[in-house]
Formats: sequence, C-alpha cells, structure tokens
Amino acid sequence: MNLLDTSGLKCPLPVLKAKKALKLLSVGEKLTIIATDPGAVKDFHHFCEVTGDSLEKIKNNDGTTTFIISKCS
Repeated sequence: MNLLDTSGLKCPLPVLKAKKALKLLSVGEKLTIIATDPGAVKDFHHFCEVTGDSLEKIKNNDGTTTFIISKCS
C-alpha cells in the first residue's frame, strides 16, 4: 500500500507531495493520502481533473480526510 500522510500541512503542500509520490508509481497503482487541511477536498478534485488521474474515494473522519487516487497516466 502506498500511503502519504500530509496531516498538519496546508495548501498547496498536500497536493505537491502527492504529485511527487504519484510520479514514482506505475499506471494503475493507487496512492492513499491522509490530509487535515479542509481545502484539500477541492484541491484534490482539481488536481485529478488536471492530471487525468482518478480520484477513487474520499472519506471524512473527525477532521481527517483520506483520499485514494489511482494513477492513470
């Protein structure tokens, strides 16, 4: 499992760290990201629209949001 914990980081750091982590993955692999920044939901939606990667899942849990992104390109 590819896990990136960006808890405590503010925009744009969670997206920038995810971008770097996704570069190391092969097409079809998934990256799980944990974030606490409330703006991350909007940021990751936009990020996936721009990159073409697939935002598979978003789960909110007591101030923490978990994202699962599948690398598509």
